Amino acid sequence: MSATPTLHWLPEAKEWRPTLAAFRNASPKSWDDAVRLAGHNLDFIKTGALDQAVQAAFAEPPSGLVAPPVRLAMLGSATMTHLQPALRVAALRRGLHVTIYENDYGQYLQELHDSSSALHRFKPDTILIALDAWHLTAGIDASMTQAEADAAFDSVRERILAIWKLARSMGARVLHQTPLPAIPDLIGGNEQRLPGSRAAFIMRLNAALRPMADDAGVSLISLDARAATDGLHGWHDAALWHRAKQEVSPAAAPIYGELVARALAAALGRSAKCLVLDLDNTLWGGVIGDDGMDGIILGQGSALGEAFASVQDYAREQSRRGIILAVCSKNDATNALEPFEKHPEMVLRRTDIACFVANWNDKASNIRDIAKQLNIGLDSLVFLDDNPFERNLVRAELPMVAVPEVPDDPALVPRVLADAGYFEALSITPEDLERGRLYQSNLARETLRASVTDMDSYLRDLQMKLVWSRFDTTGLARTTQLINKTNQFNLTTRRYSEDEVAAVMNDPAAFGLQLRLLDRFGDNGIIGIVIGRPVADDATSVIIDTWLMSCRVLGRGVEAATLALVVSAAQKLGASRLIGEYLPTKKNGMVREHFPKLGFAALSEEPNGATRWVLDLKNCVSPSSFIEIVEA
Repeated sequence: MSATPTLHWLPEAKEWRPTLAAFRNASPKSWDDAVRLAGHNLDFIKTGALDQAVQAAFAEPPSGLVAPPVRLAMLGSATMTHLQPALRVAALRRGLHVTIYENDYGQYLQELHDSSSALHRFKPDTILIALDAWHLTAGIDASMTQAEADAAFDSVRERILAIWKLARSMGARVLHQTPLPAIPDLIGGNEQRLPGSRAAFIMRLNAALRPMADDAGVSLISLDARAATDGLHGWHDAALWHRAKQEVSPAAAPIYGELVARALAAALGRSAKCLVLDLDNTLWGGVIGDDGMDGIILGQGSALGEAFASVQDYAREQSRRGIILAVCSKNDATNALEPFEKHPEMVLRRTDIACFVANWNDKASNIRDIAKQLNIGLDSLVFLDDNPFERNLVRAELPMVAVPEVPDDPALVPRVLADAGYFEALSITPEDLERGRLYQSNLARETLRASVTDMDSYLRDLQMKLVWSRFDTTGLARTTQLINKTNQFNLTTRRYSEDEVAAVMNDPAAFGLQLRLLDRFGDNGIIGIVIGRPVADDATSVIIDTWLMSCRVLGRGVEAATLALVVSAAQKLGASRLIGEYLPTKKNGMVREHFPKLGFAALSEEPNGATRWVLDLKNCVSPSSFIEIVEA
């Protein structure tokens, strides 16, 4: 009766047992090898075996991770222990180390209330609330009147809001798992007409949770939506529910782990940013170089042509919500561009593509060039190609690039990309919706750069303005998003929730600056965030807690202009010294010399490479730039 959902977009694990045995026997163990092992289509058994091996090797987070370790508390009304391995392995797939706490059965509320409980001692940074349908509908029965059902619904709603408030009071980000619609209907397709129907109650609650979560700053793990896609019977086994109170079937655990890990990755800036597209037999049928523009299969008039158009449509919609599009094709550049410029059935146009690479080089090399041109990490890329040889080559050469398995039928490709969840987001800001335009503007800037004879002329001709403001409620979501997703130009890579960012905004002893860069080609959006705090035991010093910037604006003198703003803000707090801090990660090596380049003197260095620098505010002279500084 069940159709088990699988990680169908991932390659199959060939020779799994000897590969896993080699990892177990390796000395020392490699975290990167563990991540590669996780990148396969693993079922519940294989997932558990890998988790056991990784837990034995990395019970504690290894140094140099791409993102800070996660401490996750799973608080629920049903049994969840069988889901933990899949969650850890799905997080591992994204380079994340997760330590999990699960409440004693049925004790989630007591542990939240008790400040001396094991939950509070665990100090989670993320709390997942998972309340099953039977728990939430306790006391509901078919004899209820509408008024009685409404009162019960309001009571459950208020209980959930109170749980969220308790969880947030611990300083943790909160995830909430929607209950599976696993209670059978009583009257059928119009179940909502029976006020006391428990099935209808859960449908109503799941609909209400969406705006509730939006208002409360909670992110949902939408099991109901996923079960609607995969089929409920693949997610829930009634026999296991009665035997072990497992709301989610073990067979669905790998997908469950994916859903939670995606939310964690999105919160930590680990979602993909760019979709790299092959052309022939990926965006259209046929080979443009052989068949010509009139011979490729695309658009109305054939089922296959419409299927290829649907792939383009999905890519364009992702672009409209903020995902960067690039092309990587083995083709003559003129032939490759022609459909984008002339074919009447093309959904994507050249202006939708931020980086267009068509030549006869190997695709791994071209993908490296694309990442370099876009100034983003290789682990921010998803590569879509119908050719298994090219997919395997990129996986071997660039294991950090996500490469989904592509079905033979292009009609299935959008669902593969959606199921894979590479582009998971917990919020969408106005800047996200403008990202395609921002990268197109960057192409115009690069054209200008190539046309001038020296860098000073280029920077002067850009006519830049750095518009700054203090943290405010309008920019709160975008500020938090940048703090949690920026990895390369990020001096400390500290991650903060919206509540923590708001606390900076309301702290008179600290400052938070958000920076927007404008030039002759348009608005670059918010490109920089700086947080300064007083040093606890030194009233004369302010430390730069956070300094991050978008890599797309580097090399224009923005760092020097930002320093002038930071110096002014620190002086207004009465400081005579500014302390800069660099905490190394795998991804922020580019800013290792940031502070000395700006005139800071060395203060201290730790064995792990962390450094501190000091700037005397009484005698400092801000570096010059071609940027006009304007207060918003």
